[in-house]
Amino acid sequence: MNLILTHEQADFDALASLFGASILDERTVPVLPRRINRNVRSFITLYGVDFSFVDPRDLPQGKVQSVTLVDTQSLITLKGMGPKTTVRVVDHHPLRSGLPDDWQVTIEEIGATTTMLVEVMQVQNERLSSIQATLLLLGIYEDTGSLTYSRTTPRDARAAAWLLENGASLKIAVDFLNPPLSANQRKLYEELLENTHNHQINGHRIAIACGDASQVDEEISTLAHKLRDLLDPDALFVVVYTQDGVRIVARSTSDAIDVSKIMAEFGGGGHDRAAAALIRSESPSSPSGVGHKDVRGEAEKPQENGSSLPVLQEACTKLLELLPKHVEPSSTVAQIMSRGPQLLDPQTPVKEVAQMMQRSGFEGYPVVDDGKVVGLLTRRAVDRAMAHKLNLTANSLMDAGEVMVHPGDSLQQLQSRMTDSGWGQVPVVNDEGVVVGIVTRTDLLKMLAPPDERNGARNLTARLERALPSPRLDLIKCVAAQAAERQIAVYIVGGFVRDLLLERPSVDFDMVVEGDAITLAKALAKKYGGRITSHTRFGTAKWYVRESEFGSQEAAADSQVSIPEFLDLISARTEFYEHPTALPTVERGSIKLDLHRRDFTINTLALRLDGNHYGELHDYWGGLADIERGVVRVLHSLSFVDDPTRLLRAVRYEQRYGFEIESRTRQLMDEARPMLEKLSAERVRHELDRMLDEPNWYEMIARLEELGLLKAIHVALTPPSPDFSPPTDERLASYPLPGMLPPDRTLAWLLWLSPAESATIKTLSRRLRFPAALSRLLLAASLLRADLQALADSSPSGWVDRLEDVPELAVYAVSLSAKGKAKSALNDYLEKWRQVKPRTTGHDLKQLGLPPGPNYQNILRTLRNAWLDGEIGSVNEEVGLLEQLLSQIRL
Repeated sequence: MNLILTHEQADFDALASLFGASILDERTVPVLPRRINRNVRSFITLYGVDFSFVDPRDLPQGKVQSVTLVDTQSLITLKGMGPKTTVRVVDHHPLRSGLPDDWQVTIEEIGATTTMLVEVMQVQNERLSSIQATLLLLGIYEDTGSLTYSRTTPRDARAAAWLLENGASLKIAVDFLNPPLSANQRKLYEELLENTHNHQINGHRIAIACGDASQVDEEISTLAHKLRDLLDPDALFVVVYTQDGVRIVARSTSDAIDVSKIMAEFGGGGHDRAAAALIRSESPSSPSGVGHKDVRGEAEKPQENGSSLPVLQEACTKLLELLPKHVEPSSTVAQIMSRGPQLLDPQTPVKEVAQMMQRSGFEGYPVVDDGKVVGLLTRRAVDRAMAHKLNLTANSLMDAGEVMVHPGDSLQQLQSRMTDSGWGQVPVVNDEGVVVGIVTRTDLLKMLAPPDERNGARNLTARLERALPSPRLDLIKCVAAQAAERQIAVYIVGGFVRDLLLERPSVDFDMVVEGDAITLAKALAKKYGGRITSHTRFGTAKWYVRESEFGSQEAAADSQVSIPEFLDLISARTEFYEHPTALPTVERGSIKLDLHRRDFTINTLALRLDGNHYGELHDYWGGLADIERGVVRVLHSLSFVDDPTRLLRAVRYEQRYGFEIESRTRQLMDEARPMLEKLSAERVRHELDRMLDEPNWYEMIARLEELGLLKAIHVALTPPSPDFSPPTDERLASYPLPGMLPPDRTLAWLLWLSPAESATIKTLSRRLRFPAALSRLLLAASLLRADLQALADSSPSGWVDRLEDVPELAVYAVSLSAKGKAKSALNDYLEKWRQVKPRTTGHDLKQLGLPPGPNYQNILRTLRNAWLDGEIGSVNEEVGLLEQLLSQIRL
């Protein structure tokens, strides 16, 4: 093993250096120290999934060949190290004396060790995600005081600039940084910390810290930042007694708390996130013998010493009275939690839990004993137990603890519980302690992310109403109104929302109901008429709209049909697969879980319709960002294994929209490619049919070949020949099609596969189970292609004799790729020769006394061929030729 280590009580420069060194040498393993600063631990709790840090307890057994020490020159001994373990040091601290001579030491006088590693990344043009760049920026900022410390160098600034150019988030960085304190500030800071009290106001946690700053000359704002970073409240008010009076420094981390308005009540001001006020003293001292309330609102005895106390208490009392007026209600856990979570009994076997996780894709389940949360069982623990074939129960494997939040708790409280416990899934309990939901790290991160205004506002009402014709828009609004009356959330989901954002709107849409879709369908039928059919097991209903008032109104208006024949209403659900390539098993779920069962992030968007939510865009899985970036990204790592048809769909979306399949998705596609061989013929052909319905189907099939997906379906499948010219006329519609085959799709199949030999066509027909009519067309076209060279110098009649039994669509398809004389002959056949007939008919032959029989066909064919080959050119010449033929027969 090759390890990267850093110092204990790691700060951000240490953590960022671990990551940076691992990026530059992918053979190494970045090992977390056992003790990590609290703000760094918070960062890892939230964003650790984006990095490859390894807990020392998870290191495999084996020899350690090398150790890279970053941001330290102290080596911690781990199992596997020995005399032959090589050590390299990368650090920015002064060189320590006594280091072993065989260590390779690189020390530079620079603000942060991270800078040294970032400079190498610049040279190598490393690509970073936004959160990776942010960690590196934190490493530089923490050790340079955000580039303000005296030891900061221009190199640090240039490295920070490069990280910002590569997506580092200053907002996240600021949330995790801690400024330094002087000796006097440290003393006051400790006093403030001891005298800090928290208040819950309109769902927000407000911290008020009081202290005596009469002996402190430095600014108070640094202490406010320090306290805010440590306590992480929604708002902080530092109230201190100074030589000038009572000073209040206010900081807010929530849009719901505008501290400038609160400070204005004290004659101060500032910004919504940072403000201050000074309440000047009327006299050098104030009586201290007056009773007062402390900042918790409790009666407290007056103190004999310290004239500052009553003045401080007056300010705090007024502040507490003002806060409810200015603090707006907060975002709460209830807004982001998933309701009705699956719970585990402590005695649930690990094999059963593993099956549940495979079905749902969930990363953890609360363990509940007698209605009380007793722990959390994570996928990591289950996977380890299964790998070691341990027959244990949830009780033995869970992370024990009573970690929970309430629906009314703020997001900051939730973040604190996650950080303190390390749990990525936290149960939500009501006042009686009953588990009513679960909230995940992903839920929290999406809410904490800055507002995203890509593609316009989050409400798409204007786009929706521009996209749909009036009858369909009226239909949507009526469904929305009925849902609102019953307090049911209803959404348009999937491709319609995707195409609406891409300015390629369609008029067809799917509707998902977060609740009972059958109940809503019955309400619609009762109010507007029309019958319904339903499927209770799946919670789906079909409302036949054209049998309702909407159909009658449209018929009365004699308008072109623009409402659907029926409307499917589907209860939100989740699904799982019993085995790869199987059809999914479904269960009821929330809209969030319903969207998570879909194939790609770009299809996980939902447009809510009911009540005041009309037009709201819901994006739980990053679909909006991927649409803007132009990438096709799969939702989870087993998606292609669950449903290999998604391999083909990924290509269709990529080529349709001019997007690019994201690199991780490409990797998963490569791994799942063999699964295509196991797919049923009907499912494969359905996806290929949908590709061939697209205008650029040729590019889609060529891309399948490039990704190795055609051969995975069947080794005989090859990409279409680039030699054919796309049809430019309207003749396709004039050719009869057997078996109700779609004309454009059928032509695409012919253009693609007819160049193959007839034996290959038969093989592919069996693999893909083509309809009999399509198989006959493909065989006819294939055989015709094989004969083109022999027919090249044939007379017109020779061509017609060969083509008259070939379906016209097959001839047309072959003509599009034929060359020279063959192409001209095929076009002449389609445009002229197939219409040529002699004037003489079978009836005429009968009138002439010729007995019925094979001679009829021979005579008529000879007459037609004579016309085709220019041997006759008039009716009289035909009559003359006919007499010759009849005389020959009568001899």
